[in-house]
Amino acid sequence: MAKLLDGRKLSEKILQKLKKEIKSRHLKLRLAVIQVGDNLVSQIFINQKKKACQMVGIDFKLFKFPASISISELKREIKKVVENPDNSGVIIQLPLPKKFPPEEFLNLIPEGKDIDVLSEKSLGKFYQGTLRILPPTVQGILYLFKNYKISLLEKNVVIVGAGRLVGFPLAIQLLKEKITVSVLNEFTRNTPFFTKKADILVSAVGWPNLIKGNLVKKGVIVIDAGTIMKKGKLVGDVDFKSVSKKASYITPVPGGVGPMTTACLLKNLVKLNIQG
Repeated sequence: MAKLLDGRKLSEKILQKLKKEIKSRHLKLRLAVIQVGDNLVSQIFINQKKKACQMVGIDFKLFKFPASISISELKREIKKVVENPDNSGVIIQLPLPKKFPPEEFLNLIPEGKDIDVLSEKSLGKFYQGTLRILPPTVQGILYLFKNYKISLLEKNVVIVGAGRLVGFPLAIQLLKEKITVSVLNEFTRNTPFFTKKADILVSAVGWPNLIKGNLVKKGVIVIDAGTIMKKGKLVGDVDFKSVSKKASYITPVPGGVGPMTTACLLKNLVKLNIQG
């Protein structure tokens, strides 16, 4: 049976360190979260961020707008949030309703407040290796590997899904670190050929039970970064029951990657607001 990569436990350690740092440096910080429309999964993540902020001593403010808001009006509102000096870090909770092209809004967040690393400017610096912070989910996953002493060198890493939040930036970071990476998408032929060869498998698609036990080899390390609501419960991409019988390590959903992302988001907020 697989050992759990406990993101909840590790995230609490990170948050406790942040709390001490915020207190010792007398930092006055506020996280501003912009939400458009209603999305159950988004609401869960927003609540997690609020709770984490309360835990470490960061002020939290939610700016919520209806899905019926116009594109021009939403841009004006985001600019107001961004320009307010009380807002130390700003995130736009994704996904946005379909009529809103994400890039147009994410690019309104300046680098100094872009703790999610999603604007074109921040991403460009991240790709070049000149950004002070890492995308929070990427950082969270790397923390898990480090904490559980899992080396990625000479391992075959397979990432299922090339999305903007997890798959794509994680692949870029691993390539920078000279890790062998395969990235699969909906056009990949013979997906099982790749997943069965993976020493480390990361799935970030948002498709319940996409990864089953028959798609992985014995001893695989599995990172489930997919999240979706199913029958009122938050679930991941991985069929935990069948995969955990073959894996050596596995992240649960909830309690794996999610809490780590939240902790690293706040870590980014603190880092960008410390001079030097």
